Amino acid sequence: MYEVIPIEKPYISDLVNYWHHADEDYLRFLGADILKLPAPNDLKRMLNNQINTPFDQKKAFATIWLENGKAIGHSNVNKIEFGKEAYMHLHLWYPDQRRKGVGSQLIKQSIRLFFEKLELETLYCEPNAFNDAPNKTLAKIGFEFIKAYRTIPGAINFEQEVKRWKLSKSNFQKLF
Repeated sequence: MYEVIPIEKPYISDLVNYWHHADEDYLRFLGADILKLPAPNDLKRMLNNQINTPFDQKKAFATIWLENGKAIGHSNVNKIEFGKEAYMHLHLWYPDQRRKGVGSQLIKQSIRLFFEKLELETLYCEPNAFNDAPNKTLAKIGFEFIKAYRTIPGAINFEQEVKRWKLSKSNFQKLF
């Protein structure tokens, strides 16, 4: 059984371990620059702060993806403008979970939380243009493709080609 919950303190170590024990080639494939990753204790502190910050003041918000109570991934949003927009990131932690359709269900549940808790009008996602899995999943779920371009999509990324996808509140309500 799959479930999505807002991040809670017991799952912080799991999320930190994902980033700090991931294979360097995998991180590079995601577009992450390992030199920009926050130190484990800094990341733990940031996540604890995130949990304790009211939704209308959050700079970032993460959900944890669970399978039978075990954390298997997360989604987070940043660049949050409460009541307006946010940018989503997607991470299935274990290779054996990927490319099985599991991500679609988990992403849909995360999206629901993001729209409801942050009162969003628009949700964006900018995966690496060459990472087919999230790009195909976003299209399948109902995100609208906007453009491909070069940018540094986040604080832990290097410059790369990304695809920008958009889900408006009205399309969210129609789809979900």
